[in-house]
Amino acid sequence: MYKRQGYSDDAPLPRTAAAVATELYELLRAQGIAGPYVLVAHSLGGAYAHRFAQLYPREVAGLVWLDAFHRDWDDFMPPEARLAESVRLSPTEEQLRQWIPVIREMCAQLLADFPEDVREALVDYHVSDRWIHAGMAERASMAELATELKAGPELPDVPLIAVTPLGIDPGQQALMSEQLLQAMHDGKTKLYAAMANSVSHGEHRILSDTDHSKVIYERSDAVVQAIRDVVDRAARA
Repeated sequence: MYKRQGYSDDAPLPRTAAAVATELYELLRAQGIAGPYVLVAHSLGGAYAHRFAQLYPREVAGLVWLDAFHRDWDDFMPPEARLAESVRLSPTEEQLRQWIPVIREMCAQLLADFPEDVREALVDYHVSDRWIHAGMAERASMAELATELKAGPELPDVPLIAVTPLGIDPGQQALMSEQLLQAMHDGKTKLYAAMANSVSHGEHRILSDTDHSKVIYERSDAVVQAIRDVVDRAARA
């Protein structure tokens, strides 16, 4: 039942945002799921949601941005936190392997309410070689993804809510100074506020009690409310 742990087949990395967005569009059409859609993006998923909105603007009814990738990241960050520096700031494979016990425990806690067989499969995946190598390859491609998105049009003028968690991610805390983390949080706040202001019905919501990695689990209430609000606003529009 849980063959390959429910995940997609491996694909060569890195991939362009256009390739992922096109596959999503084709999947939705193949399944007969009619648009327009409300896209909910977290982390690197922002690159793919942004590209989807560029390629298929009439198919997008609204956007929910959960601390997701944005092409203008570098414009709001100190030099040492810009995308070209992402590989240097990211943990090495050796560091990730040293953190496996901590990652395993964190995932087990976040997924505590899941059925045991599903939870164990997910935890095992998040400490696997596949997860480590895919994450490193994806982080290394972020500057190229930003360049790809900058070559495309602006986001469509649809209802948008950007949710920004400002808690400290333990992994970031281990790799960055307190001053750099504060500068990044200040930059994120300004970036996503500007994103919300770029559309007619945009809103920026800040969460101080969770971080980038845990927002979907610890503040699922805020995530669900943001989705419902965007759906409602899209319906009215």
